[in-house]
Amino acid sequence: MARRSVDVPALVESARAGSPRAVARLISLVEDGHGSLREVMAMLAPHAGNAWVIGITGSPGVGKSTTTTALVGAFRERGLRVGVLAVDPSSPFSGGALLGDRIRMQDHALDPEVYIRSMASRGHLGGLSFTTPQAIRVLDAAGCDVVLVETVGVGQSEVEIAGLADTSVVLLAPGMGDGIQAAKAGILEIGDVFVVNKADRDGADATVRDLRHMISLGDRTEPGLWRPPVVKTVAAQKIGIDEVMEALDKHRAHLEENGELARRRERRVADEIETIALATLRARLGHLGGREGVLALARDVMAGRTDPYAAADRLVEQLGT
Repeated sequence: MARRSVDVPALVESARAGSPRAVARLISLVEDGHGSLREVMAMLAPHAGNAWVIGITGSPGVGKSTTTTALVGAFRERGLRVGVLAVDPSSPFSGGALLGDRIRMQDHALDPEVYIRSMASRGHLGGLSFTTPQAIRVLDAAGCDVVLVETVGVGQSEVEIAGLADTSVVLLAPGMGDGIQAAKAGILEIGDVFVVNKADRDGADATVRDLRHMISLGDRTEPGLWRPPVVKTVAAQKIGIDEVMEALDKHRAHLEENGELARRRERRVADEIETIALATLRARLGHLGGREGVLALARDVMAGRTDPYAAADRLVEQLGT
């Protein structure tokens, strides 16, 4: 069935004017890989690049959604427009977001200055969705001052958020072995702010102490390097959220002072360009016979008629023609 045509200029204009329905439609076009997506991105490009992108990651059960809700409230108290992308596990049946109702974020559902969107990971590793960067651009261009990106919560594969966010917040909780998990997952390298949530539980002080010790072992002693703070919160009661906001503000100021904010955003866009280019190459590979063409080269390698590098070169030549 042919896809319905889209009046892209009108849709972008409505999104820029703050229409939640228009923003939702644009993100749906992104997720669906709609044919008008190139036109959409071309029209959004002049208006994007201003939002502060904050990634929120951590193991399941540490209170990511509750913390995100509390941060939305804190940013709204400053009069800022906030966008939230909550990346959820995919339904094995529909492919949609499994936790798409986001019940714990309903406090802000009626606020016209808050846009909340659930996105399905669709099997993409790293705790994010393949289309997350372009969805962020939609919210950015639609006038969101802050975009909060909450990852799936899959544990050791969530380090991808570091390449997507200006500031990465890593949540942990006492009694969940998160200190050990953080060390295993490489989370210590990607966290700009660490939050020990559910700090009213036994073991919170020990978790904070362990985290600070592990951070001290890292190579963060050179002058000018950011030393990630560790903040205790009880997000469900909004305890410690002011301290988290203070840590976020200090990190943003640090990024702006040393030029790292611009460098992070440049790397983010470079990664996005590379991802789109690779997707285009895969599509072109499909036109050349797809998997069968690769399998034919594989048979040549197995038979000793060629080697893997030469076979890859032949494949690249075919893609370039």
